[in-house]
Amino acid sequence: MDSGKVVLKSSKGTLDIDLHKEVDVKVEDNTIVVSKAKGFEGSKEAAAIWGLTRALINNMVIGVKDGFEKKLELHGVGFRMQVQGSKIVMALGFSHPVEVEIPEGLTVKLEENNVLSIWGIDKQKVGQFAANVRALKKVEPYKGKGFRYVGEKVRRKAGKKAGSK
Repeated sequence: MDSGKVVLKSSKGTLDIDLHKEVDVKVEDNTIVVSKAKGFEGSKEAAAIWGLTRALINNMVIGVKDGFEKKLELHGVGFRMQVQGSKIVMALGFSHPVEVEIPEGLTVKLEENNVLSIWGIDKQKVGQFAANVRALKKVEPYKGKGFRYVGEKVRRKAGKKAGSK
């Protein structure tokens, strides 16, 4: 605990969060206790900030202890990915290769040929980077080509059907 800040450190890294004035955080018996600050007990905003702060601190504890991982699959003929240093180079059916810079604090590995594994201690960073990569080529509903999360089900649409008269 610093003044107005919670800092969590482990061998995997360090995470910190600035506290809102409507929330108090204390460490009691090896447990982090989040409560509403004095004078803000009846405030609706304090209730929302209280729950948000508790969830953010919980995610930080899980992150520095275990870390977070997202996996993306790339489906489609001719679609390829390569990790080159601090960049991901992808052939996604455009006229040019798509290059994405890997943010600081994240580890990206290519498993098999089409599964991209993103790992980091900051849940928000991992999820946002995975969403940014997925947005480059979202899965389309007709052939199922594009990025999808591992285990994600894609509803397929029927294509054109020849009408008979």
